[in-house]
Amino acid sequence: MPDLIHESIFHSAQVAPDSPALLFKDQTFTYSELQRKVQLAAVALLDLGIGSGERVAVYLPKQPETVFSLFGAAAAGACFVPINPLLKPHQVAYILTHCGVKILVTSASRLVSLLKICAGCPDLHTIVLVEDQVPEEAASIPQQVMGCNAFYQLANNDHAPHCRIETDMAAILYTSGSTGKPKGVVLSHRNMVAGAQSVCEYLDSSSADRVLALLPLSFDAGLSQLTTTFLVGAAVILMDYLLPRDALLAVVRYKVSGLAAVPSLWNQLKELEWPVQATQSLRYITNTGGAMPVATTRTLQKILPSTDIFLMYGLTEAFRSTYLPPDQVSIRPHSIGKAVPGANILVIDAAGNECAPNEPGELVHCGALVSQGYWNDPDETAKRFKPYPRSAVKIVSTELAVWSGDNVMKDDDGYLYFIGRNDEMIKTSGYRVSPTEIEDIIYGTGLVTEAVAIGLPHPALGQAILLVFTPALGLKVDDNLKNSVLTQCRRELPKFMVPAIIIGQDALPYNSNGKVDRCMLSEQYQTMFRDNS
Repeated sequence: MPDLIHESIFHSAQVAPDSPALLFKDQTFTYSELQRKVQLAAVALLDLGIGSGERVAVYLPKQPETVFSLFGAAAAGACFVPINPLLKPHQVAYILTHCGVKILVTSASRLVSLLKICAGCPDLHTIVLVEDQVPEEAASIPQQVMGCNAFYQLANNDHAPHCRIETDMAAILYTSGSTGKPKGVVLSHRNMVAGAQSVCEYLDSSSADRVLALLPLSFDAGLSQLTTTFLVGAAVILMDYLLPRDALLAVVRYKVSGLAAVPSLWNQLKELEWPVQATQSLRYITNTGGAMPVATTRTLQKILPSTDIFLMYGLTEAFRSTYLPPDQVSIRPHSIGKAVPGANILVIDAAGNECAPNEPGELVHCGALVSQGYWNDPDETAKRFKPYPRSAVKIVSTELAVWSGDNVMKDDDGYLYFIGRNDEMIKTSGYRVSPTEIEDIIYGTGLVTEAVAIGLPHPALGQAILLVFTPALGLKVDDNLKNSVLTQCRRELPKFMVPAIIIGQDALPYNSNGKVDRCMLSEQYQTMFRDNS
């Protein structure tokens, strides 16, 4: 088994060089071709001066160049940072500056949208485009900009990769934080390899699998679809779907055997008429990014009677934590299962003791899958990453455990059930969204005095976002004001962060501490999306 995450590609290239590794539209890359592309990217990055552990960001949709760049950075001994292609320029700028990205790989059209923020990224020295032609506008920014041909020509030089070991940093994944700014979760090579091994074990993955990658590669579960597939020498199909039916057509076209999706997509897929070929090829399906509605699971069981359904739970800070085996889905459909292989999952009370069965507590994840903490944020890291609960488990270890912030309960048979979150984070369409990040954008408009973003139950999205605000002095709540606020949200936020409904009020309720009473607002509008869905 590999020690470093890119070595799985190299191993599979030795074992089965002509087997398909990566498919995209009409393109197919064998493992030997994928290895060559990754090695070329690695040498070119080294020629550009990338240092050991320095950050290479990739701001692209799912396409082959994205994969070459991510694993090329790892092969060079650098650290890769996949940026969600839905993010807006100011959000991209935060990530580039926060973790000191040195080299950015993107497209010409995306570069044009980033021109205004480039001057504010002092660590960024080179931008590599996936096209040959560099747009004229690039002359206005301080960074070196080069097309892909010029980039790969650098690979003619001889550069040895930086020496890295399994505990070294391999990637930083940015996830919304409760303070409003995204947090960079630091993953080691060991984290990612152990995560891939764990998933492959319980999914019984093999080289015969064909996995359809619908999830963003900036998403831990989306990135995992690459690492698990490459580990066993299987094939992965890259796809940014436009409509749910596109996903079904891809299942048929590529004879897909494994499919993961967020609950909001599964809710749509269950309403479609599935081609017979799709139901025949799928060996397993699974969820990520939130709990699967039981009604959706039941419908999928009827549509796919020969397909195994794995219900999963995880967090970016520790990848996968639990899974519910297919033989338990009908018996306990509300459960998030038991620990994945290689993980130790505990339920801990406020005093730090392990909870008895049917006693609620916080889910604590221990083991090799626990990440190294948050980049450049020791305070937040100290809040979530702590030593093993000594009173709960007799184990000698210097490793840290991660406190999930999720309240769960374990039944008499050891199966876990999700109860709720400790914080105010919103889980929508598979994404964790910080209310503060939305509210900061609204305050920036100058149109409001106060603004509160709340996640409310939604049958398709898991949670949908409600924004409640009070108008700025001199303004009144009317359709024009609400439309202006909504327009600014659409301009400054990716689609999944835009509020579904905006409500203006003359005043907001306060609690005894003088803060806006989010709980009261949540209770007041609890059934809003149920009534409007």
